[in-house]
Amino acid sequence: MSRRTSTTPHKKNVLGEPPDRRQRRSAETREQLFRAALRLFAEKGFAETTVEDITNAADVGKGTFFNYFPSKEHILIAFSDMQLSKLQATVDQMRARPEPMRSFFRAMTLRMTEEPSKSPDVVRALLQANLSSSSVRSVMLERSARAEGLLTQLVQIGQERGEFRRDVPGLELAQVFRQTIFGTLLMWSLHGDASLSDRIERALEILWLGLAPRGGVTQAGSES
Repeated sequence: MSRRTSTTPHKKNVLGEPPDRRQRRSAETREQLFRAALRLFAEKGFAETTVEDITNAADVGKGTFFNYFPSKEHILIAFSDMQLSKLQATVDQMRARPEPMRSFFRAMTLRMTEEPSKSPDVVRALLQANLSSSSVRSVMLERSARAEGLLTQLVQIGQERGEFRRDVPGLELAQVFRQTIFGTLLMWSLHGDASLSDRIERALEILWLGLAPRGGVTQAGSES
């Protein structure tokens, strides 16, 4: 009888480590590079930060960077992915545990802007990358479409519950919400001061007047 199968389930990589350990180390290295890059973008600025700066800060070899990111600009794609993951988790939370839309959208917006608030230069770099890099822009557009779809789902839930106006399509309301928040972030990034939370709160306060159900319309959508 052949014995070849006896060692197959225990196959290890060339370092003698289980594959899951190697995968964990790879994920940790990628996270180190990502966090080091964001920290440097905040301290030095996106344009002034080099790949070598990032690898030095992460304490890895320069060539290691390109095992995880094709270019410095792709750090911004990773940043976008992180924000998208937060948004997906937020949508899942709303489905599992509904709460009033006004407080929910406020909490969601503050959570989504928490990371950008640490580095106004990242916000400016996102715009710069979208304008200057076609490869990054195409990926960002795909991420943007996914984010828009998730926000539209949230708005439609609010419309079904009578907490958002129904005379405007959910997609349009989601677009207005995104444009308002992104515009607020962009204008704040020009200053980079401590005013972001106040700017966000004020923008949401005014935005809510446009999102709320129209006067005289009941939750069922009929005239009262």
